Amino acid sequence: MIQNNLQRILVLLVTLVLLVNTSAATCNMVIITDPTGTDPNGAAAGSMSFADNMFQSTFIMSKEKHFTVLSGGEGNETPRLAAIIETIKRLNNGATASEAASAASSYSGIRVMTGGPTIGAAVGGSFDAYVVTVAGDGTITANPVSGGLATLPAGQKGAIIHLRNTHGNPQYGTAETVRQETAITIGKMIRDGYPATEILGAAFEEVAKDSGEKYGGGGNNLVSSITSGDMFTPSKLNTTGYPMDEPYSKECPKDGWSVAYPAAENYQTCPYDGTALKTVYAYEALADKITVTSNSTAVSVYGTDAAGVYETTEEIVQYSVKKNGYNSATIATAINNAIDNGLLVGVNYIEPKDINIVESTRSVGVYFKPLPDHRTSPPWNLPISTSILDIVGSIQTAIGLILIILVLFRSTLISSFLKKRR
Repeated sequence: MIQNNLQRILVLLVTLVLLVNTSAATCNMVIITDPTGTDPNGAAAGSMSFADNMFQSTFIMSKEKHFTVLSGGEGNETPRLAAIIETIKRLNNGATASEAASAASSYSGIRVMTGGPTIGAAVGGSFDAYVVTVAGDGTITANPVSGGLATLPAGQKGAIIHLRNTHGNPQYGTAETVRQETAITIGKMIRDGYPATEILGAAFEEVAKDSGEKYGGGGNNLVSSITSGDMFTPSKLNTTGYPMDEPYSKECPKDGWSVAYPAAENYQTCPYDGTALKTVYAYEALADKITVTSNSTAVSVYGTDAAGVYETTEEIVQYSVKKNGYNSATIATAINNAIDNGLLVGVNYIEPKDINIVESTRSVGVYFKPLPDHRTSPPWNLPISTSILDIVGSIQTAIGLILIILVLFRSTLISSFLKKRR
């Protein structure tokens, strides 16, 4: 499954190289607050830039092996793609973060940053970064590093943040100061016990406001395998993504009702209870999206790319968990009922064994099987034999033929009937 997912990502990367001048993220960061991998929010990563085309290819994540690959640099697109492919290949083969990131050094002007909850983090190639470590006694160390290879060792709380300014950014020249200040902010928040996912949101806010490298991009929860996906990425080629320092939505603090911008401009109060709406900024929406809470369930869908399947499955699973707990049988039943009712289209029925539950991270994986014979829905599970249906169908066909004959020869039959009556 991981090979299939990563192959799709690589196909996307190749397509972008052919179609557009792909973006190099100018801000990459990996944050690890729990190097044991136990905390569901203990490792996060993300990318931003002032440049166009900040698609998901700039913050790749393996949901199965829990690593990320962030990319950037000032080199050409083809070498960058080659560096990303080599980095992923090494990680799949069990390389450490530093062994994987060192692949970037073979390509001029390219940067690759990688990491995971238990493998630490590393950045290789062309970069200007800080490596932040937080000791058990709360001591924060932030070391500036530039070019070559820099590593956050496995088992160490800390982070790596790279930041440069894009040419044309009105705030050009601020990167050096903001890089240092954000590194210190990250270190303090790690020391004070904040989870990595919340720290990522705070770091995005600081970088976006103070350096202007503000367009998504997005971020990943590397433990619970949650991504912001296309929430903040550009909607069209050769355009910027969503500005992470601007309002993203409004929500009701009581019942959770929300509406995204620009439609949110038309709402001041909740349409259900009249409560004043709270404005949610993009950096807050990012943290909310990838942070697992006691009331949230992270849902992953495998085996299909059909439109709408992930969103509908996510809602079904979250409702089932809320009602019945982490029970694979009830989740499977709820999904199959949705298929029967036409809410889920393009997927086959599932069994409880197709549901992977990890309660410690409050995550659920759903594995859909492909439909046979290019069908768009599974065959009906009827309570009667198909042979009986065949017989009924044959009878219907015979009746239909008789009716056709009666219509074609109705004049002759009527005349014959009248002659007999005389």
